[in-house]
Amino acid sequence: MTPAQMPGSRPSSHIWFGVAAGILLLQIVILYFMGRVPICECGYVKLFEPGVNTPGNSQHLADWYTPSHIIHGFLFYGLAWLLFRNRSIGFRLSIAVLIEAAWELLENSPIIIDRYRTATMALGYSGDSILNSAMDTVFMVTGFFFAARVPIWLTVVVAIVFEIFTGWLIRDNLTLNVLMLVAPIDAIKEWQNALPTP
Repeated sequence: MTPAQMPGSRPSSHIWFGVAAGILLLQIVILYFMGRVPICECGYVKLFEPGVNTPGNSQHLADWYTPSHIIHGFLFYGLAWLLFRNRSIGFRLSIAVLIEAAWELLENSPIIIDRYRTATMALGYSGDSILNSAMDTVFMVTGFFFAARVPIWLTVVVAIVFEIFTGWLIRDNLTLNVLMLVAPIDAIKEWQNALPTP
């Protein structure tokens, strides 16, 4: 009998992976009862939405904010490692998925949607589709496992490249997004709103 099978032992990683999947499923169910649309109201699903301030943004499988969610995975892996380094990778993943799912639900609440509209460049933001929100969590998981398998320096380099590239391309990234939600700066908002439309 292995330690994981002994009475009173901690659940194995496989059980925690199931917990993480259950949290994602719960996120989807709650979003449905919040009234979020399952997929883009355009009626089809795209692999990638290239527009930023377009009706398709935050509605499809991926968009220019996907790198931010991958970075979430980097950050949550680091946080879970610091706080729970003696626990299994599955347990730490469950914590990461719980945090991401909680953010996705908050992000799609009226208070945060209104905050995005008034304080950031997302003037027409109306929330995510359920598909997009679920994929945001999946991409966070991708970032989590990437950070778990590669050297710290590589994770840091990838995060910096993502931030610089999206900052240059769409005038927004995870850093700017957090800054503009917490402490909006008019000069940054004006610069972001001057982004040429496709």
